[in-house]
Amino acid sequence: MSEPGVLVLAGTPIGNAAGAAPALLAALAEADVIAAEDTRKFRDLCRRLGVAPEASVVSFFDGNEAARVDGLVAQLLDGRRVVVVSDAGMPAVSDPGYRLVAAAAAAGVTVTAVPGPSAVLTALAVSGLPTDRFCFEGFLPRKRGERRARLAGLAAEQRTMVFFEAPHRLDAFLADAVEAFGAERRAVVCRELTKTHEEVLRGGLAELAAWAQGEVRGEITVVIEGAGTSGGSLPEALASVRLATESGRRLSEAVAEAAAAHGVSRRELYDAALKDRSGDKAQPRDPKGPAGR
Repeated sequence: MSEPGVLVLAGTPIGNAAGAAPALLAALAEADVIAAEDTRKFRDLCRRLGVAPEASVVSFFDGNEAARVDGLVAQLLDGRRVVVVSDAGMPAVSDPGYRLVAAAAAAGVTVTAVPGPSAVLTALAVSGLPTDRFCFEGFLPRKRGERRARLAGLAAEQRTMVFFEAPHRLDAFLADAVEAFGAERRAVVCRELTKTHEEVLRGGLAELAAWAQGEVRGEITVVIEGAGTSGGSLPEALASVRLATESGRRLSEAVAEAAAAHGVSRRELYDAALKDRSGDKAQPRDPKGPAGR
């Protein structure tokens, strides 16, 4: 029985072909099988890179990834070197690859990577927002209700957040982000990173949402600051909670909205609101408030 092969996740340029690492060219030349997200785009990339891999090329995208895994693992166990490439960036990060990596690792196959450009890190680096702690949320659900629920769940997230979004849904995404995080929450829209028409727009979410009402094209990455990173005012947020609850809003809902809008900790605001409501006397917590989640 032959020794198992190697699974290689190869990062590809996110725009400018000059961003290709020499190691990518070597990986393509050494491959026995190349699993490409879009075979036509892969062949165009090879043309731009000036390479002509001799490996067999198979399609490997969201629609057929599950069906392809067993066959690719079988080839790996037969000693083949399989290279996975997505249309742009790192495979398995909002792109096909995760299932294959998990199956290959479970089969005892060596899994390695050729690092390459990343839209996530590139957008984060140029955003001007805090980079010491961040989270990647990828593409949110297309249905508005599900998308709004995901954003509402991130209202108290203190880390900088990075999202991918399709250009034709950007306006709806930003409008929902305004509702979840507040109009003034700082954000950055990165369009066509590393390409000729690269564009980086910075501003409050409401300002960016208004801009996105026009026709937007290209690959989009959105970076949004975390809650509380602007040093918001707790007294101002508490005043907003008072107004909202006096008009009939539930305390937990009022706190979530005010914390996002004023950039303060939702837990701190919730505790302050309880003290404010009770005159500093202990009261039972709202079971749907931060402590009940």
